[in-house]
Amino acid sequence: MNLIEVKNLHFSYPDSDELLKGINLTFDCSSTAIIGQNGAGKTTFVKLLKGLLKPVSGDILICGANTKQISVAKLAAYIGLVFQNPGDQIFKSSVYDEVIFGPLNIGIPAGEADENTKRALEQVGLESKVRDNPYDLSFSERKLVSIASILAMDTRIVLLDEPTMAQDYPGKRLIKALIRKLEREGKLVISILHDMDFVAETFKRTIVFQDGKVRIDSDTKSVFSQTDALRAADLEPPHVTQLSHQLGYDEAYLTAEQFVADRLRERQKLKTGRS
Repeated sequence: MNLIEVKNLHFSYPDSDELLKGINLTFDCSSTAIIGQNGAGKTTFVKLLKGLLKPVSGDILICGANTKQISVAKLAAYIGLVFQNPGDQIFKSSVYDEVIFGPLNIGIPAGEADENTKRALEQVGLESKVRDNPYDLSFSERKLVSIASILAMDTRIVLLDEPTMAQDYPGKRLIKALIRKLEREGKLVISILHDMDFVAETFKRTIVFQDGKVRIDSDTKSVFSQTDALRAADLEPPHVTQLSHQLGYDEAYLTAEQFVADRLRERQKLKTGRS
């Protein structure tokens, strides 16, 4: 089942050139990264999915509902968006109040909303911060508060705009685990990212936007195998992929673990052949 269908989507802001030009995409439950240079149309596309903007022409169906015919408030029950800057999202004076606002606002009963809030804060490691003012936290912690706010709403679709911004290694590992957990639960996670290493390690599908169009759309390994197409979009493969190519290997490795495992198997075969 497709959770999102995008049909011949065109969009432009008033008195500006066309920004999105005939986008056709469908999304099931496969975790998906959207990559591309600034100005490629990624953030505008995600805002259209959320219903914050309306198509100039074409249609977007979210769980069967056309975004032209449903309010943003009603759409919030299906799809949640974590903004790039948590300052654009956070407005309550305590972490708990911030996270519980979303579930209550979409009609989840108070008891269930409380349980969702506590569980979401545990998932992002902020259960000890429930009474803190979000603006007394670090930027990376505020980003996690924003993520918890959407997790607590329990939507079928989660949109993440640069989720790894300002996150250290443990923070990135936590977010990666959350994305995989959501995918196992049958939910769709779509994320805008500039961190190619995180994309390679985390997402099954990757879409490349360039000049308002979809230039590449495939499984992540296939996308990062297309070196010339990536270069044309001013993108670089993950560091491990670049390193393996520099060492003379053709395969597009997505993680260092995969690369090391193959080298160990190769070494073992050589040892076996000599014995």
